[in-house]
Amino acid sequence: MMNRFGKLSRRSMLGAIGTAAVGFSLSSCGKAETKKLNFYTWDTYIGKTTLADFEKASGITVRPSYYANNDELFAKLKAGNQGYDVIVPSNEFVTKMRAADMLLPLDMAKIPNFRNVDPDFAVAEYDPAPRHSVPYTWLVLGIGYRKSKVDGVPDSWKWLYDSDRYKGRIALITEAPDLIRLGAKYMGKSLNGVDKATTDAVAAMLTKQKPFIKAFHDDNGQDMLLAGDVDIVLEYNGDIAQVMKDDPDLDFVVPKEGSLINADTLAIPKGAPNADLAHQFINFLLDAQVGKGITETILYPTPNAAAKALMPPSYKNNPVIFPASPGMQASEWGRFEGPEQARYFEEAITRMRAS
Repeated sequence: MMNRFGKLSRRSMLGAIGTAAVGFSLSSCGKAETKKLNFYTWDTYIGKTTLADFEKASGITVRPSYYANNDELFAKLKAGNQGYDVIVPSNEFVTKMRAADMLLPLDMAKIPNFRNVDPDFAVAEYDPAPRHSVPYTWLVLGIGYRKSKVDGVPDSWKWLYDSDRYKGRIALITEAPDLIRLGAKYMGKSLNGVDKATTDAVAAMLTKQKPFIKAFHDDNGQDMLLAGDVDIVLEYNGDIAQVMKDDPDLDFVVPKEGSLINADTLAIPKGAPNADLAHQFINFLLDAQVGKGITETILYPTPNAAAKALMPPSYKNNPVIFPASPGMQASEWGRFEGPEQARYFEEAITRMRAS
């Protein structure tokens, strides 16, 4: 399933799956009770041949299905696992799902390829021992823009939140926590521990800005930018890196006030019918060559140090994929801080959108 431009993005490529040999074997895994594994993930968030490679190596067919956002994933599994074996929740939802007893603790002895993970990602505040997830990618929100249509580098959240300079040419992401917390960063505050007064202030600022905003997008801002529908957009670095390959007039910046860093992870939900196979699949995805194939396709920053070492300098030294700007230095990991705060964020943005 491809997006309307045939591009690959974190949220919107699993359709073109071929077969290719990789340096990995599951011959020691033994016979499985079933030959099917259900993988619930973001659309277009895997290598072109990854699933076919796993089937060739193991004899196990992976059946992928897709969700649009973490809330959809959480709601579906909260209502009861419908047969999913491996999921890809973001870091804050790992915390949330752990608290709701929705994830299985991982048997790390069955995931020896965890040794390939960069030590900086091997211990996670959002997922303390016993570990319930392993890192798959990391990502940062910033501003994607068309260089020929903006004045210099738009390196402040001001141009999205608090200015009419690009009126009618702005697109923001729909997710309420992201909108509130990045607005807090623009106001000079931490994006964690955002109180109700700051939430209301950000919502008021966005209400004032709303006439200048063309669209609130479901993480397809890179498509809107590539198509020329907008000139400046709130998006993830990997999504913008993908479309930059096709249009040299596009670029990306982490605003100087700092931004939100996230990770997407691999986890096994409670009630998974094939937990042993799920561990095998996760271990496969953490293989260096397999990780290289995934990374070549999705162009997100990988926490898999062994896979990264196999990538060319054009990836490892890409300032969009691995930003090193002052804004990146001021960025923070987001934390899930409870359902009441999340609910207030949603209510504030709902009121803003309806005003």
